[in-house]
Amino acid sequence: MSKNPADLLYSKSHEWARLEGEEAVIGITAFAQESLGDITYVELPPTGDELAVEQEFGSIESVKAASDLFSPVSGAVVAVNTALEDAPEKCNSDPYGEGWLIRVKLAEKPQGLMDAAAYEAFCATEEH
Repeated sequence: MSKNPADLLYSKSHEWARLEGEEAVIGITAFAQESLGDITYVELPPTGDELAVEQEFGSIESVKAASDLFSPVSGAVVAVNTALEDAPEKCNSDPYGEGWLIRVKLAEKPQGLMDAAAYEAFCATEEH
């Protein structure tokens, strides 16, 4: 059974996008959080920032490593999950729910992202 929700789109840099009308909610995948280990800090952009596909928009740090975050979509940041400032571990405990990172008003329809099955096949070729 898939641990990656079927209603999301996935990038090769292990971010996900949940399309909600003209907006997308962005987070990191279970694969990413498992690779990072216990997340201790998340740096996110301010609202209003304009993002392009594959543009770095922040970083995430864990006890094992630090990793840059890359946008799977283009558009303007309209919300940031400020709860992660005090509880970055939500990215570990609920990566597809309370651990979301940003909400983006889409500039265009997302392209080049994978569905859950394609993402799982991609992850099978990656090492943690």
